[in-house]
Amino acid sequence: MKRCWDTTDPLYIKYHDEEWGVPVYEDQKLFEMLILEGAQAGLSWITILKKRENYREAFDGFDAGKIATYDEKKAEELRMNPGIVRNRLKIAATIGNAKAFLKVQEEFGSFREYIWQFVGGKPIVNHWNSMEEVPVSTKESDAMSKDLKKRGFKFCGSTICYSYMQAVGMVNDHIVDCHCRNNIQVG
Repeated sequence: MKRCWDTTDPLYIKYHDEEWGVPVYEDQKLFEMLILEGAQAGLSWITILKKRENYREAFDGFDAGKIATYDEKKAEELRMNPGIVRNRLKIAATIGNAKAFLKVQEEFGSFREYIWQFVGGKPIVNHWNSMEEVPVSTKESDAMSKDLKKRGFKFCGSTICYSYMQAVGMVNDHIVDCHCRNNIQVG
């Protein structure tokens, strides 16, 4: 079977085949992926995938309401947790992003309504022949990044936003001969 990237790691294969590029509309999952994409900055995605379950446990299942209440004691506890990326700025950003996320939900009714506006409410389907053709950012990810930052989000530069868009299916960047490309259900 042809995939977008070569890997033998079963976790990475499962992620590619079952998640990457599949549209996500549930707020909690959208929040989880935003946090994980930010945590990945400067690291490989497989590093984050291997720590994902630890993240879910450490951050209360990515419950933004709970994370928004974390105090300095909880932040210090997280900095001591070897199961996650223990970067002080990334942990603080997760707490701040939870607060910003809740404000967006309040303003728009859901995070989904807010975040999907950057692609007009439906996935952008690209037609790349190889991963080398795939951009690291687009005008949509630029706009998303700018607006997220304006709302107080951190670790949300345009490149992170584009990776996020790919991860949550706002963009389908599966190459044209990838076996997953045409299996993605939209809606």
